[in-house]
Amino acid sequence: MSFHNKLVSADILFLSVLVLTVVGVSASDFFKDFDLTWGDDRAKILNGGQLLTLSLDKVSGSGFQSKNEYLFGRIDMQIKLVPGNSAGTVTTFYLSSQGPNHDEIDFEFLGNLSGDPYTLHTNVFSQGKGNKEQQFHLWFDPTKAFHTYSIIWNSQRIIFLVDNIPIRVFNNLESDGIPFPKNQPMRIYSSLWNADDWATRGGLVKTDWTQGPFIASYRNFKANACIWSPSSSTSSCDGVSKTSTTSLEDSKWQTQGLDGAGRNRIRWVHKRFMVYNYCTDSKRFPQGFPLECKRSRF
Repeated sequence: MSFHNKLVSADILFLSVLVLTVVGVSASDFFKDFDLTWGDDRAKILNGGQLLTLSLDKVSGSGFQSKNEYLFGRIDMQIKLVPGNSAGTVTTFYLSSQGPNHDEIDFEFLGNLSGDPYTLHTNVFSQGKGNKEQQFHLWFDPTKAFHTYSIIWNSQRIIFLVDNIPIRVFNNLESDGIPFPKNQPMRIYSSLWNADDWATRGGLVKTDWTQGPFIASYRNFKANACIWSPSSSTSSCDGVSKTSTTSLEDSKWQTQGLDGAGRNRIRWVHKRFMVYNYCTDSKRFPQGFPLECKRSRF
């Protein structure tokens, strides 16, 4: 085992306690929480509502969306990605509003050839503008077991987490003129689709349809979040104090940032597993990096 692999193994052992705390969430009811929106019978809810699968074949992919809209919250989903040769496929899990000036918070999993790592693509859109990509490889095989992917979204920041380990923070810097998603309620969306024109090595590797159908699986959805009511234009958190929820842990997301341990973990992720950061892409921004790159830290 190489010195690098020994370090990674030691870090994973140290962080495994965090994984266990996330895996223990109670089972959700996909019948109650989501609608299957496209792909005909390629999207299925199984095991009495505790499991959801999406399938992709040469004819079509599939997708689902939440019945509720949310305005701030913590969203957790356990996902097991397409195994084997997943090149050309994209599995998405994201929050989004609608319209040309929409807000969006993205997890996208870009498939790859067997034995090569998935690329986890993240992005944030506000008022229709994105272009804030950060990409990572994962420190585990995301096709062998379920792992938890989380979004914490409050008025101060957005935190992306994998197995409760923070991988990215996007801070609210509206005081510097940088838009931040805070006014548009968003639904949860997920899809599995063919994107072999760009997804794997810039489109050089195409989808091998002999490996299909491709299947991604979902379980243990949890939304500790403010549900939006379109009829009254209010959320379930309006007028509710941060101390009136069922427990301190339930309300933690409303002001959550990173403590010292969290900052150490995100530095570990960025040092070892980040493969692209728009904030360091000087070829893309020859006139200077976006302002949030200069101001925004963990």
